[in-house]
Amino acid sequence: MIVEIVLGALFIFGTVGLTLAAYFLMRLIMGGEAEGHEKELASSIIFRVAALHGLILALVFAQEMLEYQQLKYEMATEAGAVADIYYDAERYGETFKAPIQQAMSAYVAQVIDGEWQSLGDKGRLSKEAWAHWDRTYQHVLNLVPADKRQESLRSQMLERLHDISQSRTKRESNVADSIDSIFWFAALAGIIFIALAYYSFPPMPRNLLLLCLFGAYTGIILFLIYAFSNPYQPPAALAPGPLERVQQQIGASPSATGG
Repeated sequence: MIVEIVLGALFIFGTVGLTLAAYFLMRLIMGGEAEGHEKELASSIIFRVAALHGLILALVFAQEMLEYQQLKYEMATEAGAVADIYYDAERYGETFKAPIQQAMSAYVAQVIDGEWQSLGDKGRLSKEAWAHWDRTYQHVLNLVPADKRQESLRSQMLERLHDISQSRTKRESNVADSIDSIFWFAALAGIIFIALAYYSFPPMPRNLLLLCLFGAYTGIILFLIYAFSNPYQPPAALAPGPLERVQQQIGASPSATGG
């Protein structure tokens, strides 16, 4: 929590400092007080640049929030698929359930204990988790249904394994699609250009306070965009909650405890 607070403060005070520095630099370059026509032109420029800047921030923020929520949905879908496979293996028959359930349990444990951290550090999926998924897939493929019931269960397990595979691919692509440096250049340039255009207004306390509010709010938005851009690392790290709950559920089931 302390790291998140410090990082957020850096974004806020950093943008405030950048805003004031650009404002005073322009005041120093231009010298003297602006005339009426200069203020009108500056106000017109401020309005247009601020509109474009706000649009860019809003679009990127909405995109990051959408991807963040999509990841939560995909994680819930994956957890549901794991539970379905685990219990469908039990319904398939006592003789065949153990290899499938063991492989699924190992898969969930690897995702929670290893892969989640690997996604945050390297942006890559765990090879071990893929190996457990493939082992489960092979076990299900090798099943030979004896009746319609088993045939239906085998088909459902294969379908749910494909769902897991798709969720995994989307999970990795979420890291690969992180914000490009071009966005940060555009965001910082927008702050500077808007602050420069305010040079025509004298550095009175109220004017400076308004400039600080503009810089602080922009810093908050940039901090949130940064936080949501990588959901596997702080400050907005997303825990694999649905998978952890499934792990607890299957760990407490009679099949896992030997009952």
